[in-house]
Amino acid sequence: MPIILTDIEGTTSRIAFVKEVLFPYARRALPAFVRKHGGEPSVRRWLDAAALDIGGVVDDECIVEILQQWIDSDRKHTALKALQGMIWKTGYERGEYRAHIYPDAAESLRRWHADGQRLYVYSSGSVPAQRLFFAHTEAGDLTPLFSGYFDTEIGPKRASDSYRRIAAEIGCAPADLRFLSDVVEELDAAREAGLDTVLIDRREDYPTPRTDAASHGHQRVTGFDALAESDPTATQPGR
Repeated sequence: MPIILTDIEGTTSRIAFVKEVLFPYARRALPAFVRKHGGEPSVRRWLDAAALDIGGVVDDECIVEILQQWIDSDRKHTALKALQGMIWKTGYERGEYRAHIYPDAAESLRRWHADGQRLYVYSSGSVPAQRLFFAHTEAGDLTPLFSGYFDTEIGPKRASDSYRRIAAEIGCAPADLRFLSDVVEELDAAREAGLDTVLIDRREDYPTPRTDAASHGHQRVTGFDALAESDPTATQPGR
């Protein structure tokens, strides 16, 4: 029985939730957040990390403008993801939104956990943001289902070494991990590292099916409910 490592956006949850709810919320709240908390060590650390990557800029207003540009372009920068997670915490706690999760994903994750399947998350969002996301889903608090979380501090999602590090952190062979993602390039990297891979190709997120060459040879399903009901280690052909 392989250990499950799952992506979030486009895999367990709609891409639109992140793009249309979380990103705009963080973009709007970022200036006030930095003015209020910019001197706190936990925030300053990430502002300085962002400044270093944009030429050592020391003016916080300039850093905020650059961070907002990164939000607009969906840049996978660890500092941005960490700051976004801090901002999203307020929105979740105020009940301004709940994280979208596909019903089939929530049901399957619960079933696999009940069956003794070990579940982990690997997302470009920071680990605190991942925990917040799964603690405040439309299906309730799903954090007890997961044994651990990984973000880009362990490495880029399109780099094979990142998956080798994850296997080492978990304490298993790469072949014992099954990675679920909607991004074929991430799956390519995971397969290169020796992981088993499954392309989650949801019609809500990808209207044009990614079959044949577009799937890069990965096993393909259109949702978690297309994984074999009786055996979570096997997959059925994509629909």
